[in-house]
Amino acid sequence: MLKVTVNNKKEHTIEFANSNGGTIDGNSFSWDVIEVKNGSFHIIKNNKSYNVEVIKADAIEKSFLVSVNGNKYQLNVKDKYDELLKSLGLDTLNTKKVNELKAPMPGLVLDVRISEGDTVKKGDPILVLEAMKMENIIKSPTDGVIKKINVKKGIAVEKNQVLINFA
Repeated sequence: MLKVTVNNKKEHTIEFANSNGGTIDGNSFSWDVIEVKNGSFHIIKNNKSYNVEVIKADAIEKSFLVSVNGNKYQLNVKDKYDELLKSLGLDTLNTKKVNELKAPMPGLVLDVRISEGDTVKKGDPILVLEAMKMENIIKSPTDGVIKKINVKKGIAVEKNQVLINFA
């Protein structure tokens, strides 16, 4: 059993009876799937043809960006074990609270792109650090609010120095 959320809106329950089909939201389906090349598939489902390409896959987060006949869809997948952990209230054990962002390497702060009090999402660019003549965009490791910025533009930092504190 899989629960698939499409574009963070509609959720579908999929159960596979075998590799040729199963049910989607209780409705039976059958399909033929052929992998055309790595990450690209040709699917015939209910006498309709679909070209599906996996654009981006994050196995840890169980999220996928796919293109179906040219239309892009964001898929978030939960299996029976994810649902069990959620029902037991254990689904948040793997997410630890990040209170600070440390420098991954020694370098020079070229730009600070946030201010204290700003709300950031995981993956948002926070600052630019130059190391070994390369510019590295340092991204937020978590969703949160910027509590304190410990560095300024033009300051040299050491590895593991605390750059940002999150509230």
